Amino acid sequence: MSFAVVGYIAGTLTTLSFVPQVVRALRTRKTADISWGWLAAFQCGVVLWLVYGLVLHDWPIILANLVTMSLCAVLIGAKARSSRPAAKLTAAEAAD
Repeated sequence: MSFAVVGYIAGTLTTLSFVPQVVRALRTRKTADISWGWLAAFQCGVVLWLVYGLVLHDWPIILANLVTMSLCAVLIGAKARSSRPAAKLTAAEAAD
């Protein structure tokens, strides 16, 4: 067995652990408990891991961090959408 299998398993498990948070944020549209600081630090770390994997041509690192980076980007988008102030309706719009 190639030791790369361990990398693929580790990458799969850590990436899959992120999926429930993304699914929950998309379903509930509630992201107030997710801090912008954590999202920024996490995404920067993932990007750096991706660069590291690319430099080493290490596919387990590349794939895991490419997927995680994408999931984090979705979470950032969900946070951005839910952080926008709600538009105020005019009386005419509210009556419809």
